This record gives sequence, structure tokens and C-alpha cells, in this order.
Amino acid sequence: MNAEGCFVGIDVCKAEFEVGVISEDKTWKTPYNHEGIDKLVEELSDMSPELVILEATGGLEVPLTGALAAADLPVVVVNPRQVRDFAKASGKLAKTDSIDALVLAASAKP
Repeated sequence: MNAEGCFVGIDVCKAEFEVGVISEDKTWKTPYNHEGIDKLVEELSDMSPELVILEATGGLEVPLTGALAAADLPVVVVNPRQVRDFAKASGKLAKTDSIDALVLAASAKP
């Protein structure tokens, strides 16, 4: 599935990744383990996103960021405060993992 204009946001938690795709306005969860990372890299490779964006999460983002970069996927890690400010400015005051993932994806969109 090659989705032109596809931007992906990933909210990193201790137990799972919450993935949001802004072009499809959908989210899903993947476990935070080796198998989950491999599956997520495979899924995102099939999507050919323009950008995958994650928040810096005390180092929890490092394994996934490395795997995405190794798969030649465009990935960036951003400051969570700036993303939260973007969410507030966009009128997204609620804070859930699903909302965070979609806000991350939206913040990547030019």
C-alpha cells in the first residue's frame, strides 16, 4: 500500500506502541517487544510513509527508531513538549495514546 502523503505518528509506551496514520485517521496498537518492532517495521515498509515521527520517551524510542532507520524508513524523534504545544494549538486538549499518535502524525504533515 503506497499512500502518498502518508504520515505516521507513534506514541511509545512501556508495554506497547500506539500507531496513528493521519491520512487514514486510524490507530492501532503493537506490543513493545522484538516481534512487535519487526511487525511494525514490516507494516510501515509496506505503507511507504513520507515520515514516521516519535516522541523522545526516556530512551524507550531508541530500539524502534533504530529498526525504522535500518529499514530505510524516514523517521524523526521530536521533543514531547513541542508536540503537546502543537496539540493544544490545534484544539486537541484531551490526552490519550490514540490522540497522541494522531497528533504526532499531524505535526509531521507540512
